[in-house]
Amino acid sequence: MSFRSLAHLLLHFVVPLTVALLWFRDRWQRAALIMIATMLVDADHLLAQPIYDPGRCSIGFHPLHTWPAILAYVALFTYARTRLIGLGLLIHMALDAVDCAWMKW
Repeated sequence: MSFRSLAHLLLHFVVPLTVALLWFRDRWQRAALIMIATMLVDADHLLAQPIYDPGRCSIGFHPLHTWPAILAYVALFTYARTRLIGLGLLIHMALDAVDCAWMKW
């Protein structure tokens, strides 16, 4: 596993945990768990051949990583009841976008 891939994977845990600790202190464990659980959005990678390609940008390629899906995640973020799910998904998409930029760099 390359450094980029390992760093990307670790950030999917570290960033939601940090956000939970900083902004949801009274319920940080629940917030972190919900936001980390949004990594299940990567189930759409199972539809691709090959399932994992270290040189492929997820944004715009996998169905749950497209702009319409991202707009749905913004909508989830706007409602209090689904805010943590939306935030977790948006963090995930942002980290994937950073990974895409890192690939090109």
